[in-house]
Amino acid sequence: MQPYGVRDVETLLRLPRSTIRALIAAGFVSPTRGPRGAWRFSFQDLIVLRTAQALVAANVPRRRITKSMSELRRRLPESMPLSGLSIGAVGSRVVVREGASRWRADSGQYVLDFEGDPAQGALSVIERQNAKAAPSGATEWFERGLALERTEPDAAIDAYQRAIAAEPASLDAHINLGRLLHETRRFAAAERAYQEAIKACGRDSVLLYNLGVLLDDMQRTVEAVVAYEGALAGDPGFADCHYNLALAYEKLARPKEALRHMARYRVLLRQRSK
Repeated sequence: MQPYGVRDVETLLRLPRSTIRALIAAGFVSPTRGPRGAWRFSFQDLIVLRTAQALVAANVPRRRITKSMSELRRRLPESMPLSGLSIGAVGSRVVVREGASRWRADSGQYVLDFEGDPAQGALSVIERQNAKAAPSGATEWFERGLALERTEPDAAIDAYQRAIAAEPASLDAHINLGRLLHETRRFAAAERAYQEAIKACGRDSVLLYNLGVLLDDMQRTVEAVVAYEGALAGDPGFADCHYNLALAYEKLARPKEALRHMARYRVLLRQRSK
């Protein structure tokens, strides 16, 4: 099976890039690097990433999560099994069901369903909700948005907006809202969403980076450069941002700056590969 890129993980698991980076930094997964230094995730990485994020959200202690993820990775198949997988918490243990069989790893109380088309190598994660109870807070609306992104993007956008209304500083909701508006080519709305997010959450590097990507797609390269530079001011080690900034400077016929950021991008990749 071909490995998954960061964009695949964002689409399949509905995880913002900031969360993916945080889970990698925490050591829950160690993706490989592709020819150009991009992260490449295995099928096991996808399951470990989503399960780890869910357990973190459920306030399970990190030591317990780390132990569970180690066991989970050891037992997972290399690709999506024909029978599918279901992962759920029973008491203080994570129970993994694969067809008629099931096995456990100590982790905490959380339930996830994994569904996918093995022929397509696809994977989606659906968190179980109480169908009778409407979301009542930022977390519930955010989780509703995650569940709806793939099938009902307009409803997902509404859910993220409701999450932000309930908690204006909900960074992940802001990031997902802007990204989804961007992906559905509502560029003006996406730009407003990112600007409002920066006002509410501060000059977060991921927000500024995403704004830069949006402005790049809108052919507003000079403004994209400003956003990328702002992202790097908060996170100088943001390799993807250095790469995009190098390309932007190249478009602006500023070769010295382009070479400087491309060189920095390559240095960061070498450091990560050690």
